[in-house]
Amino acid sequence: MNKGDVVLTEKVRKRVFVMDQLIATQITNAQAAELLGLSVRQIKRIKKEMLSNGIQALGHGNAGRRPKHALDPTIAARIIELAQTDLKDANCTHMSELMARSCHISVSPRTVQRVLRRAGILRSTKRAPRRTRMRERKPQLGILLQCDASPYDWLEGRGPAMSLHGVIDDATGAVLGLYFRPQEDIMGYLRVFHQVLETYGIPLCLYSDRHTMFFSPKKDKLTIEDELRGKQVNLTQIGRVLDELQITHIAAHSPQAKGRIERLWQTLQGRLPIEMRLEKINTIEAANEFLGKYIPMYNARFAVPPANEAPAFRPLTPDMDLDVILTIGEQDASNIGFFDVPYRDEEILPLTLRLIDLRMRGKTLGLATLCGGGGVSMATALEMV
Repeated sequence: MNKGDVVLTEKVRKRVFVMDQLIATQITNAQAAELLGLSVRQIKRIKKEMLSNGIQALGHGNAGRRPKHALDPTIAARIIELAQTDLKDANCTHMSELMARSCHISVSPRTVQRVLRRAGILRSTKRAPRRTRMRERKPQLGILLQCDASPYDWLEGRGPAMSLHGVIDDATGAVLGLYFRPQEDIMGYLRVFHQVLETYGIPLCLYSDRHTMFFSPKKDKLTIEDELRGKQVNLTQIGRVLDELQITHIAAHSPQAKGRIERLWQTLQGRLPIEMRLEKINTIEAANEFLGKYIPMYNARFAVPPANEAPAFRPLTPDMDLDVILTIGEQDASNIGFFDVPYRDEEILPLTLRLIDLRMRGKTLGLATLCGGGGVSMATALEMV
């Protein structure tokens, strides 16, 4: 469109017709004002401008011009390129954040959505309405923590299968600990517990599923007579740690009961693989190192302030040694996890192992005798097999 051209919309066509009749004295100013829905004063002004400048006076001054706030076509092309390559599978909000951080492209999620829809990359989706009422959050940080693990293709096929262990605070939604393991196991949970205890202190309650790592399967098999005689089943390794720290352990009877950490997995499964793809992470060691940097970023984006700012964590006392408390004792090796992996890495456990009668792959090791009751590294334990 050239400068001075008039876009003849239906509104402009009607104005041209009425003003031509007015100039030809076939109608009055009052009649023209009534037909166009304008005041007589506006009609006189339009008539004067039309006599001076012609039909251009009837069009909008910005008609045909590119808006100053319009998206640069080169930026739109870059957004489409990123959506198909480095940022593939990222949602519009995450993509907007990543581009602002890494590509110096500051656009809103709505703009990203509009560009991708016009390019046919993004299809219109409707979010299902929430049918369940959210449980009210606890008022203070540390009153209730939720823990779980999520097996997923976190490295998108670039590396080994991994399970992400995590702990989230109920009051704030903040992630307090994350750790990757080859599979869900006791060592993964002890790692995230170590992160929480060392950084924040001792929480009041822990909410978990009814996995046998948390609750003994023999507990539900006790008869009434057994309970009347005072018979109790032995605590699991994690149950022993929680009991020693006086942390109330609550069992969730369904995934919906621990909905906050289930929604955490949904968010992380959509975001974390893309973040690790951009960092070119292909190993479990590099992934765990990256989590230390990612957790503060996640909390800054998603955590909410608690109703009561005073934390409910209890501080560790000087006589509490985490390397002693977070141990594995009298436990069959099939539940430990470190000894089930098919490869022998050289990782040294920062958490002490107290394995009193370790039966592994048909062999019996009295590590308490061999090591004098002290801890051993993973490599040393493997050499004994």
